Amino acid sequence: MSTRLALYSVSAIVLVGTAYSVVYNTYLDTSNPLLTHLPHPLGKTHYWANKGNPLNVYFIKQAWGWTSAAFLLAWSTGPPSTRTAARLTRWLTATATWLVFTAWFFGPALIERIVLASGGDTATPALPCPPATHPALFASSSSFVLPQEWHGATPRLRKGHDVSGHIFLLTLSILLLAQQISPSFTLTRWSTPHTAAIYANLTLITIWLFASGTTSVYFHSPGEKITGYLLGLACFGLAQIPGNLVSAATTPTLREKPHSS
Repeated sequence: MSTRLALYSVSAIVLVGTAYSVVYNTYLDTSNPLLTHLPHPLGKTHYWANKGNPLNVYFIKQAWGWTSAAFLLAWSTGPPSTRTAARLTRWLTATATWLVFTAWFFGPALIERIVLASGGDTATPALPCPPATHPALFASSSSFVLPQEWHGATPRLRKGHDVSGHIFLLTLSILLLAQQISPSFTLTRWSTPHTAAIYANLTLITIWLFASGTTSVYFHSPGEKITGYLLGLACFGLAQIPGNLVSAATTPTLREKPHSS
């Protein structure tokens, strides 16, 4: 699969899925503290609207782990001509953007900072807990202990612009995998391990495209899905910069041979 085909595919799926969710009112506004911990209203009649479905539990929630494993499998089993430092650099840069936006950025992840900057508060299923009155929630999520009356409740940022982390990660994963397996399609032969790796990557890309559709139809507000998609595109583009620099630095310069007199 070419990168361009992957881009067209994920773009169409997110756009059509988001439009469908608006026309038929199928999405759940996950930034609403009164709704986010409740089962999806369509969960009993629409299988993929149930957050407990295997696609969500075992794949989407571990998306970058699956993506990294698929990439490393393809990279390590390919011939020397495809095991380039540039490809590895692009994956490392994409991994760094994933960490910055979804896990940690000198404290809360950037996506959480966006929610806060856009007017979000923290909330549990039972009560709100704004940052001004509960600063400990933002100091260190690993060391903060919930009060006894909040036992079993997880405080999260709500009400602001909650960028769809799933759409962001799926978009980035689809484009990265498609780009990283492209060099293999210029080869005349694949080894047996590399053949298995390429098919594993294609299968995972298909799963991620399907997951993009289910997320677009059933979860997050339309604006949050679009910003998640745009963020995925931006991070994929960002990963190209160091990769291209490494590629330029490691590609031998062709020198013109002197003409014989």
